[in-house]
This record gives sequence, C-alpha cells and structure tokens, in this order.
Amino acid sequence: MAEKLRIVICSGTACYVMGASDILLLEDELPDDIRDLVEVEGATCLGFCKDAKNGRAPFVIVGDQVMAGATLPAVIARIREMIDA
Repeated sequence: MAEKLRIVICSGTACYVMGASDILLLEDELPDDIRDLVEVEGATCLGFCKDAKNGRAPFVIVGDQVMAGATLPAVIARIREMIDA
C-alpha cells in the first residue's frame, strides 16, 4: 500500500456523546503492525447525523467508506480488512 489509509473521526456533539470519544483514542489503540499504515484525523462534524438514512452516530470514514454506529474495535477491524484487501 503506497498511500496511508485515511481515517476521519467525527467529533461533533452527537458523535462524541454516542462513542466517538473512545474512537478518538484510535492512534493509541492501533496494533503495531498497522499503526504506520494509517493517517488518523478528527473532524468537528461530518454532517451525516442530519439524515437518519445514514445510520446512527458515531460516524467514521475509513478510506472511502462511511461507518455508522462505529466502535473502536469495529474501526480497527475495518482498517485491517482494507489494508489486507
């Protein structure tokens, strides 16, 4: 993988309250074998919660995929899936 996989974590109020506060610790929780393969950033609001069809908060973008109802373990699993693909 030439480019790092970009991870954007929404830290808007709804996402933060619904669990993004835990997901924001992603960089510290990433396994050593994938830590250098990702780029993690926060966003003040991704705006996905404004439309219920997008799912529920918290939202995380992994590469080009939006995860609704994200959890720290689910985000790590998705990162691993995308890196191993």
